Formats: sequence, structure tokens, C-alpha cells
Amino acid sequence: MNSKLRLFFIENAVVILFILLIAVAIPVSGLPRQFLMQEILMRLGRNSFLVIALLLPIMAGMGLNFGMVLGAMAGQIGLIFIMDWGIVGIPGVLLAMIISLPISIFLGWLCGSIMNMAKGREMVTGFILAFFMNGLYMMIVLYAMGTLIPIMNPEMLLSRGYGIRNVVGLDGVRQCIDNLIPLKIGGLKIPVFSYLIIAAVSCFIVWFRKTKIGQDMRAVGQDRAVADAAGIPVERTRIMAIVISTVLAGIGQVIFLQNLGTINTTASHEQIGMFSIAALLIGGASVTRASIPNVLIGVTLFHLLFLVSPMAGKNLIGSAMLGEYFRQFVSYGVIAMALVLYEWKRMTQEHEARAELRGGAAPAKGAKGGAA
Repeated sequence: MNSKLRLFFIENAVVILFILLIAVAIPVSGLPRQFLMQEILMRLGRNSFLVIALLLPIMAGMGLNFGMVLGAMAGQIGLIFIMDWGIVGIPGVLLAMIISLPISIFLGWLCGSIMNMAKGREMVTGFILAFFMNGLYMMIVLYAMGTLIPIMNPEMLLSRGYGIRNVVGLDGVRQCIDNLIPLKIGGLKIPVFSYLIIAAVSCFIVWFRKTKIGQDMRAVGQDRAVADAAGIPVERTRIMAIVISTVLAGIGQVIFLQNLGTINTTASHEQIGMFSIAALLIGGASVTRASIPNVLIGVTLFHLLFLVSPMAGKNLIGSAMLGEYFRQFVSYGVIAMALVLYEWKRMTQEHEARAELRGGAAPAKGAKGGAA
């Protein structure tokens, strides 16, 4: 019984830690319960799609896809174009998603191909690739747009006549998905259509796992050598997982930014990967295992702590900035903690497996000696 309880705490250490932190921080912050519930409802609809985009690469054994930032860049490019063309409302959002698709597919293929050259180091590769592609994205947005790529709306351009401004308003599409099916319960505004989209992509993930391609991804994630021996095209399957993840990240970024109502041209995409991965890990996922419940639990806990930590810091110490620094620490620290726990569990399992083999070998030796 003690070993089962110990295993439970080890498996859910991150979730338990965050529940305890939030239980302390909420009353200290003094924020109204109605405000917290409204914010969590909105943030679940805004962020969950992006976090779901991480699931397939984990299933394929590629770990946490830091390369999802590439899809976020594609979504932002789509939004910049529709704002320049003056297409508003749901048609504008759909067109932005459609524009992002070919860009996301190409970037996902590129990312997956590079990761195939760095098997076993996919997370670091995705992280560095995101930095490299960020430079290319900046060059396109700040120099090519307005020169090589025509931009008709002068209000979107920098004063020099080319390059997109640092902040672009999305007034024409702001919260158009969230407000498509209006619903208020007890004074709480519920983004019904956003939840329907999240439910649809969740059903897609569940269905996809049962398909032949999904089973191939699972097999590749469990053991690449065995999957290759079984005739599964390992590298193509891994690329497919990254492509789908990147496409979902592009669509998720459009959903995310239409809720915010603005694009920070140079920064909106940069923290998406880090925050989405942190939220997934807080929900109880690991480098090798993740599910839809992990997404929903993680987004709820992560954003609850984000909401209450500044006010809790201000009320405890008199400085809201301490809460802001704590949020930064949490987003990076939880990833480090999850990776350390994963490596520790892996080494413990390997040690136990070796101990079992040694324990099984001893009786065999004794039996042989007795027969002699």
C-alpha cells in the first residue's frame, strides 16, 4: 500500500504541487471568485487548442514539440494578410487558417525532416529550430512585407514605409469565434463555439489514435527498431506527427489571437511553445505520455496560478512584480522539474529491471550447481 501511495505521489508530483500553490495563493490574492471563474472559462477556450497540438508528437516518441512555434508563425502571417485585405468576422478567421495551412505543412515537414536527423534529441532540436525560424520570420515581417510582399493598408506599416508595426489590431475578428454562440450562465460568459472546436479536435485526436497511422505512431513511439522491423515507415510517420502538430498550432494561434484582439508581431508566437508545454506538464503529462485530460487540467491550473500570483505577491510582500517574476520562474521551472522527474523515473525503472534480471539469474546458477 505504501509503495502504491509513493508511486502515486511520484507520478502526480507536479499536479499536487500546483494544487497546493493555488490553494494558498487564491485566498492571499483576494481576487473575486466570479472573476477567476470567468477568466478560466475564457482561457480554456483560448489556449486548449494550442496545448492539444502537442499530443501527437509525444505519442510518436518525439517528446515535447518546441517546434510548434513554427505553426504559430504561420497563423500570425495568415492574420496579417486578412487584416490587410479587410476581411472580417468568421470568414476572415477561416481565411487566416487556410492561409496558414500550406505554410504550416511546409514548416512541419522541414521540422520533422531535421528531427529525423537528430533522433533522441528532438526537443533540443525543435527548440533551436524555433530560434532559427524566428529570425527568418522577423526578416519577412519587418523587411519583406511592404517591399517584396505588397501591403495595401498603410496603417499596418512602420513609418519608414515597409515592415509591419509591432502591434496590429484585430478589431475586425476580435472574439468573433467566442461570440458566435452567445451564452451566459450566472453572469459568466461562456465561449460555446470555442469549446465546440476544442471538443472536435479532441475527438479527432481520439479517433486518429485508433487509425492505422495512429497505431503506427504509437508503435514508433514505443520502439523505433521494432516498428522498423515490422515494416512501419518510421521516418515518414514521425514527420507526419510533426506536420499535424504544426498545422494544429497554426490554427490554434489564430483562435488564441482572435480572443486577445491584437497581434504582437514580433513576440506573440515566442512564448507559445513554452507556455503550452508548461501547461501540459502541469496537467500530469510527461515526455512520453499525454492525454486530453492532462490538457484541460494543465490549462486550468497553469492559468489559475498566472492570474493569482501577481496579486498574491503584492499582498504578501507589497510588490506585484514579484508575482510576475514568479510566473516566469514557474513556466520554465515546471518544464525543468518534469524533465528531471522523467529522467529519474527512467533511471529507476532501468535499475529495477537490472535488479530483477540479476535476481532471476541467481537461482538458475544455484540450480545448475545442485544438479552437478
